[in-house]
Amino acid sequence: MAAPEAMFVLEGRPTAQLIADQLREMIVQGGFSPGQQVNESALASQLNTSRGPLREALQRLCQEGILVSKRNRGVFVLELTTADVKEIYAVREAVELAAANTLLDLGREQVADTVRELKGIIKDMAKQVAASDWQAIARLDMQFHTAFVSGTGNTRLIRIYETLAAETRMCILSLEVKYPRIDALVDEHQGILDLLEAGDRDGLQEAIKGHMSKAVEDLTSEPEVTGIIA
Repeated sequence: MAAPEAMFVLEGRPTAQLIADQLREMIVQGGFSPGQQVNESALASQLNTSRGPLREALQRLCQEGILVSKRNRGVFVLELTTADVKEIYAVREAVELAAANTLLDLGREQVADTVRELKGIIKDMAKQVAASDWQAIARLDMQFHTAFVSGTGNTRLIRIYETLAAETRMCILSLEVKYPRIDALVDEHQGILDLLEAGDRDGLQEAIKGHMSKAVEDLTSEPEVTGIIA
């Protein structure tokens, strides 16, 4: 199967990391379908690169869990099941709860810096919700949560969350038929932001738990029930 037409050619001699970053973004944007085989030859030609760095990039994405290597068959895009969705959100909840505690322990200055960044993201999110831009909404949604975790400065939490964010966007976009309850999307994220800014530790943790629980419920419900991204 040929590489997606939206894939742009990387100039020069792209590194394995650069290739992995580009492929990851293409996958989470829906450039590859769940379960689709990744054609190594087509991608090497499309990206104007040799097989070596491309194979290393594919291995990295396999280690992240975004791609799956099947013996004697090749490399395929992960197909997310209901069990996968529950696992992803369970780990996201654990990481975000830890991030909430860490942020509040760091003090007002760090919280203020994080709040300032989150406010900007919510402002952009509101614009995209008004425009019903699905791709942009999904991107900004995860940008909010990633910035929340990044505010801790904990490199290990941040690294763990990067993979969770990619898997979540795959999940959201693969279930686009369940268009989010966009009227509540901004309000839910604003609620988390307000609790962080107020330093309400218990309220923030309950809000995170509720946010994740509702997302799992909506994303694993029957197709006729509308969902919400988180």
